[in-house]
Amino acid sequence: MAHVFVSHRGADAVLAEQLAEALRLAGHTVWLDIWEVIAGDSIVGAMNSGLAAADFVVLCLSSGTVEAPWISREWASTMARQLEGHPVRVLPAVLTGGSAPAVLADLKAADLVADWDSGVAALLAAINR
Repeated sequence: MAHVFVSHRGADAVLAEQLAEALRLAGHTVWLDIWEVIAGDSIVGAMNSGLAAADFVVLCLSSGTVEAPWISREWASTMARQLEGHPVRVLPAVLTGGSAPAVLADLKAADLVADWDSGVAALLAAINR
């Protein structure tokens, strides 16, 4: 099974956790900040470990995603890893709206707004491919 890092804005934590739980129930190892980072942990260190182990980074899109500094670091570091030859993929997922950064605009997104179950199925199909 795959290692999946779920990248989201703090404002979207409830929906991101629902998505992460669906991916975990499908048998994947899921890294979600609210599950992995506890008081006293280095946030940057925990994120680095999660991203380094990830086969897939699910980029949860909502209004303001492009401007969110942590999310920008997460997808940008993933793209840098791709350029270095690592087999990690970014999977955009429209969580509540918004659009992907311009550099990721060519990637087809899973639409969780129109139909949650179909959106999750699309993500799982990409992960299981």
